[in-house]
Amino acid sequence: MPQRPRRVVLFVLFDGVQSLDVTGPMEVFAGAARAAGGPEAYTVRTASLDGRPVRTHSGLRLVPDTTLAEAVAGGPPHTLLVPGGEGTRLMDPALVDWLRTHGPRPERLVSVCTGALLLAEAGLLDGRRATTHWIACEHLARRHPAVLVDPDPIFVRDGRIATSAGVTAGIDLALALVEEDLGRDVALTVARHLVVFLRRPGNQAQFSAQLAAQTARREPLRELQHWITTHPDQDLSVEALAARTRLSPRHFARAFQAETGTTPGRYVDRVRLEHARRLLEDTTQGVEEVSRAAGYGTPEAMRRAFLKALATAPAEYRRRFRAPVD
Repeated sequence: MPQRPRRVVLFVLFDGVQSLDVTGPMEVFAGAARAAGGPEAYTVRTASLDGRPVRTHSGLRLVPDTTLAEAVAGGPPHTLLVPGGEGTRLMDPALVDWLRTHGPRPERLVSVCTGALLLAEAGLLDGRRATTHWIACEHLARRHPAVLVDPDPIFVRDGRIATSAGVTAGIDLALALVEEDLGRDVALTVARHLVVFLRRPGNQAQFSAQLAAQTARREPLRELQHWITTHPDQDLSVEALAARTRLSPRHFARAFQAETGTTPGRYVDRVRLEHARRLLEDTTQGVEEVSRAAGYGTPEAMRRAFLKALATAPAEYRRRFRAPVD
C-alpha cells in the first residue's frame, strides 16, 4: 500500500514579521511531526518572495528555505500559514498578489495575528468570519467591510480558512489543527513539551479584549483603575468610586469615560469577569467563594454575568478551561 504524503506546512516570511507568530506555530507542527512519526505527519517549510533572509520586527534574522515560487512549484502545500507583525502595515504588493493567486489552492489557509490583514487585502476573507489581534480588529473591519470580523475569539474557523488573534493565540490554533489532523494524544504531547495547556478552544475570548480600556491620563483616575483591579470585591458603585477621587458622581463618570473610553460600570464589569475567570482557571475555590471574591456577591449574579459575556456558565467555564492539577 502506498504511503500517504506528509502534510506540508508552508510559512510565509516577510520583513517586519512577528517572530513568535512564526516560531510558536512552527514548534507545534514540528513537535507533532516528531510525536506522530508517521508519513501522515508534517513537513515544515519557510519561504519568502525572493528567498532572501528577512528581519523580524524584534531584529531576529530568519533564513527561509526557498522562494515562494519554488515552494509551490510541485503543487500547493497542505497548510499555508501567514503570520503577522509590523510588516503588515506597509504591505508588499507582490506578496499580496502572490497570496491572491496561491491562497485559494491549499487545503487549509491560516493566519496568525495581523496576518489576517494580508489575507483580507488579497480578497481571501471576503464573506467569511475572521479575527485578528484585538488591537487591529477595528482597522480590519473598517478597511475590509466584506469581512465578518469577530473581535472576541482567540481563533476562528470558517471552512478551510482559520484566523487567530494576537501572537500566542497562534499556538492555540496550531494545537487545534494538530488535534484535528493527528488526534488529541499527539496534540497533548506537544502541549506538554511546550509547557502550555491544551485547554483554550477558539471561542474563548481574547483576554486583552476584556480589559482594553485606555489608561487614564490623570493620576487620580489612573490610580483608581489600578485599585479597582486589585479590589473587585469592594463597593465599586459610581458614588463610591467618585468619593475616592473626590469628584462628584456626575463629574467622575464623565471624566472616567473621556479618559478611558468606557464607562465606570463597564470597566468594573470587565475587571470582575476577568478576576472570576482567573480564579476559576487557577484555583480550587468553590463557585460561591469565587463569586464573593470577584464582587458579584452571589453565584447567580456571577452566572448571569458569565452567560451574558461568554455564553457559558461558571461551572462549565471551569470544566473547559481550568489548568490541570498534577
